[in-house]
Parts: sequence; structure tokens; C-alpha cells
Amino acid sequence: MNAIQYPISGSCQCGSVSYQLLAQPQAVMACHCRECQKLSTSAFSITAIVHEQDIRFSGPLTHWSRVADSGNINGAAFCPTCGNRIYHYSPAQPGIIKLKPSNLDDTRVIKPTRHVWVSEKQDWYQIPPGVEVFDYQP
Repeated sequence: MNAIQYPISGSCQCGSVSYQLLAQPQAVMACHCRECQKLSTSAFSITAIVHEQDIRFSGPLTHWSRVADSGNINGAAFCPTCGNRIYHYSPAQPGIIKLKPSNLDDTRVIKPTRHVWVSEKQDWYQIPPGVEVFDYQP
């Protein structure tokens, strides 16, 4: 299989928002919390942790935020036209982007090595062997 070549392009469903991922993510994780299940309408949500300088966005983004169980602010950036989530962020972690990588053109980068909030995991989903597992947010 060919090595992943950066930059990798990504975009929302309608194409109004696009981006270039310039470097490999610091980590890729699957979150099984109920909020991520609502977000993804699936068993979990995938997040790639990237440094802000390793990504370039183009197009309009709308922002929304909520207070997480921890008390931290969980912000989201999404396309105002089609509603696709592009990334999450926390004001407490400046410079860190929590990219929603399923909208990358090359999705081979999406290999979660960490599963978090497995205390809320759907019973039918089996976590693959060889990954880090956390009952809550580490």
C-alpha cells in the first residue's frame, strides 16, 4: 500500500468549506460518549488531533459551543450551508484542532489508536485489540 502523502484535502458535503491537512495527526481517537453518538448518529465519533499550524481552512465556518461534563467549553466549527462538522476546539487548549477527519479525500489516516468514554459505548460494538481504552476522557 502507498504511504499517505501530505497535504491531504478535505471538504464538507456541499464543498463550501475545504481544507488542507499538512501533516500527520498527533493522535486519532474514537469517542463513545453519548454526545458524540448524537453528533455522528452512530456508535462513536472519530477525531484527529492536529496542531493549528498543520491545517489550512478555506470558506465560511459557523461556530457553536456547549459546556462539557468536565466544565470545559467544547466548541464546534461547521459549514453554514450543509451543516457538516469540520472540527472541534477548546479555548482551554489553544493551537489544537480536533478535526472530524471523515471528510478527508484520503481516509487512510483514520485509524483510531485510542477509544475514550467506553463507559458509554454501545454494547454491540467490539473495540479492536491493540488500542488504548479509557472509560472516560483521559
